[in-house]
Amino acid sequence: MSKVIIETASAPAPIGPYSQAVKSGNMLFISGQVAINPASGNVEATDVQGEAHQVMKNLKAILHEAGMDFSQVVKTTIFLTDMSHFTTVNEVYAAYLGGTYPARETVAVKGLPKNVNVEISMIAVA
Repeated sequence: MSKVIIETASAPAPIGPYSQAVKSGNMLFISGQVAINPASGNVEATDVQGEAHQVMKNLKAILHEAGMDFSQVVKTTIFLTDMSHFTTVNEVYAAYLGGTYPARETVAVKGLPKNVNVEISMIAVA
């Protein structure tokens, strides 16, 4: 199967040796996104809610570049630096998904790039 690298200036450029997303067949694998504003290249959010919104905007931009949307997401992974952020991130996440909820796990991690509090990756199917 062939693979196509998905890249958009509407989401942050990778900060390491990885692609924003890879499409293989009808599946799209989106790398974990953090709250980097693609326009500035910086984390501008001042709280977890703001971070979660920026993360979801970044994911939406990558989905859009691949010709997809949140309704096609089948699997997500959420990484949190503190499980006390679970409810806040859930509220933001749910608002973007609009009732079409994929399979998911949420895990607590010791740290995330750029010292953010939340990172989300996704898998979508066309």
